[in-house]
Amino acid sequence: MRNFLVTFLKIVADDSGHDHRVPQLQAVVSACSEDAAADAAKALFCEAAGIVDWRLRADTWDVVELTELVA
Repeated sequence: MRNFLVTFLKIVADDSGHDHRVPQLQAVVSACSEDAAADAAKALFCEAAGIVDWRLRADTWDVVELTELVA
């Protein structure tokens, strides 16, 4: 299994109309693929926020694979 950092983001506009991606939640999950990591993180997000669908609090998500640092 590999470790992934999944970040859920809400896109909001400022006063000048520029969009900004505001992090809503980050989760580190172990999974065999990026898709599996995203699915696991979506379930965690829903549980943590007490909602049935992650899209109620975020617009998109990003997945980054984490690597171990060796000294």
